[in-house]
Amino acid sequence: MKITGDQTLVKKINKSIVLDTIRRYGPLSRIRVSEMTGLNKATVSNLVLELLENYLVEEIGPGKSSGGRKPTMLIFHRTAGHAIGIELSVTHLTGILTDLEDEIVAEYSIRLLDRDFSFVLEEMNKAIRSLMLQAPTSPHGIVGIGVGVPGMVDEDGTILFAPNLGWEKIPLKPILEETFSIPVTIDNEANAGAEGELHYGAGVDVRHLIYISAGMGIGSGIIIDGELYKGARGYAGETGHMTIESNGRKCSCGNRGCWELYASEIAYDDQSRHLPARSTRELIPYALQQETDILNLYTEIGRYLGIGITNIVNSFNPELIIIGGPLADAKDWLETSLQNVVAERTLPYHRNQLQIQFSALGSRSAMLGASYAAVSLFLGHVRVTL
Repeated sequence: MKITGDQTLVKKINKSIVLDTIRRYGPLSRIRVSEMTGLNKATVSNLVLELLENYLVEEIGPGKSSGGRKPTMLIFHRTAGHAIGIELSVTHLTGILTDLEDEIVAEYSIRLLDRDFSFVLEEMNKAIRSLMLQAPTSPHGIVGIGVGVPGMVDEDGTILFAPNLGWEKIPLKPILEETFSIPVTIDNEANAGAEGELHYGAGVDVRHLIYISAGMGIGSGIIIDGELYKGARGYAGETGHMTIESNGRKCSCGNRGCWELYASEIAYDDQSRHLPARSTRELIPYALQQETDILNLYTEIGRYLGIGITNIVNSFNPELIIIGGPLADAKDWLETSLQNVVAERTLPYHRNQLQIQFSALGSRSAMLGASYAAVSLFLGHVRVTL
């Protein structure tokens, strides 16, 4: 399909290409940008001038000469603005302030004592204000706010259904934009985590990956050919609610035998276990002391994680599975049983060259992904499919 447009659109596309090239590969000279993009030198010079005037690119002095005058080198001006990335979980609200790349300037974390929306919204407002106050002075200030939430989100930023929070049809994006007068992006926290890992973590240079967020529930962010896959209406990735026990326990979503009932922190709520705590952070000290009940618990959770991952691998044939979220902190006690199940149950061709890793970004995957979404909206990337 051919795509046409007026000169304004063409210029916007070209400026986006030039900025993205400098952002990804800088420092670069104008001549090198022209060679890499295929745009003529005059066009590149004019677009670079606009980017310099907008403080999105800066000159850092001369580079090496190839036989004439030394070229002036260009880099992306990563501190020209800042973004906020927020992750909402069932039990915690966490946030970061970043520059226009992945450098974290400030962090925020609070335990949520209530899941009522009005209470959580007020805590979110406090978090955003706190992070805004810590932002260094910059030409563009706070360029956007990205939020990852544990639920289904539509294209308008409405949380359609978050079963573990008990929320339905919450128009979070317009509420936050009215409060802060800053552009806001809202997405499922697993999608945000996948973007974070793809651009800054274990998924860099990987084209096909699945990010699994395992905490008080399970969600998956699906990257296909380097792009986030959301499905026909934007709701793909609710793998925590795929059935793995046909006559299993009742889930908050209304289904039975959902994967997350057995392979997430929800498993801690099984009263027959008599656990000394109800969070991974609190249970890890017991695992470190080699307490048998805790080790057996994580062996079982690892097996159930392996069963769900097997279904995902056989369905999507990814290069890489990344496990993130709070449960990833129990890697040392989950990994063996998880890997054993995947090795036993996946189809051999799907298993060939498959890697399963735990998050390289730790607890920050979703926050970095949310911040990335806010920055991308600000920079106005234009993708054209020919």
